[in-house]
Amino acid sequence: MTRTTKTEAKGLSRRRLAVTGALGLVSLALAAVPAHAKGDIDITAPHKAGVGKTFTVSAHGSDDAAVYQRICLQERTAGQAWHQVACGATVGRDTGKDARATVHLKSRHHRTFEFRAVMYSLTGPHDHHPKRWRTSEVVKVQVR
Repeated sequence: MTRTTKTEAKGLSRRRLAVTGALGLVSLALAAVPAHAKGDIDITAPHKAGVGKTFTVSAHGSDDAAVYQRICLQERTAGQAWHQVACGATVGRDTGKDARATVHLKSRHHRTFEFRAVMYSLTGPHDHHPKRWRTSEVVKVQVR
């Protein structure tokens, strides 16, 4: 049997107090960090297309923070304003499916199209006021 002196007991309690205090500070720091939802949008389009030929632009994505979501494809040429060319169906988060949108286009002139996908968050399947949630990078299609 070993005997503990009073100075050893004081050192042990100080170490316990220090460890407990450090753990408390770490838990407070972790609680203060905001949680980030996982989500992304992928958009695909050919780099080049022929005049008069049909080409396809599609996008899909999901976000676990949005209860209902919809993806729309937007297009612009020559730096003009963005306008929607197609929207996919509204998808619920718990279905496990990605939101998708696809458009088939044909250009009769030489020009460069720019496309992006925009994900909207909806509060219900028939929400008339969706909120813009995410925007994809811009992809360009050169029609020659």
